Amino acid sequence: MLTILGFTMIATFLVLIMLKKMSPIAALVLIPALFCVFVGKGAKLGDYVIDGVTSLAPTAAMLMFAIVYFGVMIDVGLFDPIVRGILKFCKADPLRIVVGTAVLAAIVSLDGDGSTTFMITVSAMYPLYKRLKMSLVVMTGVAAMANGVMNTLPWGGPTARAATALKLDASDIFVPMIPALAVGLLAVLALSYVLGRRERKRLGVLTLDEVLEPETETVLVGAGAGASGDGKGAVAKKAARTGGSGSGTGSGTDADADLPEADDDFQGLDPHRATLRPKLYWFNALLTVTLLTAMIMEWLPIPVLFLLGAALALTVNFPHMPDQKGRLGAHAENVLNVSGMVFAAAVFTGVLQGTGMVDHMSKWLVSNIPDGMGPHMALVTGVLSIPLTYFMSNDGFYFGVLPVLAEAGQAHGVSSLEIARASLVGQPLHMSSPLVPAVYVLVGMAKVEFGDHTRFVVKWAALTSLVVLGAGILFGII
Repeated sequence: MLTILGFTMIATFLVLIMLKKMSPIAALVLIPALFCVFVGKGAKLGDYVIDGVTSLAPTAAMLMFAIVYFGVMIDVGLFDPIVRGILKFCKADPLRIVVGTAVLAAIVSLDGDGSTTFMITVSAMYPLYKRLKMSLVVMTGVAAMANGVMNTLPWGGPTARAATALKLDASDIFVPMIPALAVGLLAVLALSYVLGRRERKRLGVLTLDEVLEPETETVLVGAGAGASGDGKGAVAKKAARTGGSGSGTGSGTDADADLPEADDDFQGLDPHRATLRPKLYWFNALLTVTLLTAMIMEWLPIPVLFLLGAALALTVNFPHMPDQKGRLGAHAENVLNVSGMVFAAAVFTGVLQGTGMVDHMSKWLVSNIPDGMGPHMALVTGVLSIPLTYFMSNDGFYFGVLPVLAEAGQAHGVSSLEIARASLVGQPLHMSSPLVPAVYVLVGMAKVEFGDHTRFVVKWAALTSLVVLGAGILFGII
């Protein structure tokens, strides 16, 4: 009974948000509360929610202060050189922009933190997508998949969890998987190329001068600074060639009717904005490198690092109290949206775990594996990791399900190392799971509906996961 209710609850949640019948926050709170009553444990709902909030509170704190920190770094101009480099590569070509999104997300993912990756990637690429009226779900989808592949780094989380759960060395799991993961990253780049060609066909190609006025070549998305140019001339030139609207009210074809169009409230940050701190550039760069190094080396808990980093960045860059309040106010909307979503997700995870739904779902899946598949448990693990890491947290999968799969594999002569490697396959899809707090940073900063992102990315991310699995089998890794 709990198995059926668990799957029904997840399916109900996904259907309602994809059909836009409920907001993600409302769905994350009300649906599990309702199912908790169905299970007959409504009296314990408070305990489940408190447990869920307690477990996710450090994540919420980390996201809140990470948004403030990187928002300040964007305001002061730390990432302006990155944007200039991307602009030179992309040259207002939609194909290059989409590929550039994947490359940037993959590079920034080396720090092992999805929230950081999405904040930097969206901050750099969002203005280009807005100016060219490109599909924003293409940006969020490509960034999530690239980060999902890179999330398998030993310090990214899944590999460390698999190693801990099965008492293995993380390097023994990860290093042999590098060729398969490289193929997965190539698959993301190939998909980016295909999606970019589609966007290029829909929108055409502009020159950089047509998109950005000469004095506003450096733009970043953010709040609290004035626009440096409206770019109406560029839009008019584009409209003359592509048949689009010069007023920026949206363009598109029937093929992209399901993709949300950019809204019209874009404001770029000009290179002369009041928040720039060019004299403090190297201080901010050193502070950011130190912060990321401390995260990787685990000198302190990540929430503590971002709390200290945000406080130091605000104090040094904006020593006057009114300026600090202004920066906090400018980024308050993002902070509230993301932290609210995380605490709402705590209700969902708290009910799933507290009622025992997760345990029953995982045991049901494992018990229904045919006996003939025993010698192929690595393949089974890889296939199961795709939906399971989407429908449950990494902790739930790696500490709850993986040991059972590994035990079943050992009974048929399949090593725990093969099982552990196969368990990493589902990460490209996992990064778009409604249970991953970082995805709310991605869709929130990109101003994309979570349901639109889900509808777009699931099929492509699942395909990427299957490519990684196929490559692992082909190379004899899995």
